[in-house]
Amino acid sequence: MFMFDFVLMGVSSLILVVCVLVGVAFMVLMERKV
Repeated sequence: MFMFDFVLMGVSSLILVVCVLVGVAFMVLMERKV
């Protein structure tokens, strides 16, 4: 059960990091377009 919680926490943080990276990349692309 402990291992499952650890994996779940890792996946959640990974998704959070991916979302932040996508958001930053999107902002950079928008700035370049303008």
